Amino acid sequence: MNKIAIFLAEGFEEIEALTVADICRRCGLDVSLVSVMENSLVKGSHNIAVQADICFSQADFGSYDMLVLPGGMPGTKNLEAHGELMEQVDAFYAGGKYIAAICAAPSIFGHRGIVKGRKACCFPGFESQMEGAEVTERPVEISDHVITSRGMGTAMDFALAIAGVFCGGERAQEMAETVVYRK
Repeated sequence: MNKIAIFLAEGFEEIEALTVADICRRCGLDVSLVSVMENSLVKGSHNIAVQADICFSQADFGSYDMLVLPGGMPGTKNLEAHGELMEQVDAFYAGGKYIAAICAAPSIFGHRGIVKGRKACCFPGFESQMEGAEVTERPVEISDHVITSRGMGTAMDFALAIAGVFCGGERAQEMAETVVYRK
């Protein structure tokens, strides 16, 4: 079974993290909500407290097939400030394993040189931080093993794209129909 880690930092965008967790779990994927804070209860950007499944120190990175970075502020800044997480993002990228980011979080990929020469998307206003990318306004961009998305309004597209990577496009489409999602 494919395993996905979604990282929660104080100020994360709740819909972006939880939509991915929900859709991927409905598709039968093993999803861990991972706190990068000192405890497992993490407050999102709209003061909604979410109980993470584990804390960062408990994560077995060798078992994950994908790392997901939700956006939100100051969540994105808090993720980027977590040096050990950034080491894992770099290692996954270098190893050809999937990494994904939505909203402001693709700017982290821009700062790390990950989107250079790739199509990518991000929250409006962050385009200048997407160093070397061909920035689009599409809801989701998949470039090899790097997935980016624009924001809360594209969270369902993002979640379905991630599910599609591991379960196939047909299963993702079935899930979209099951939850009555229409583009």
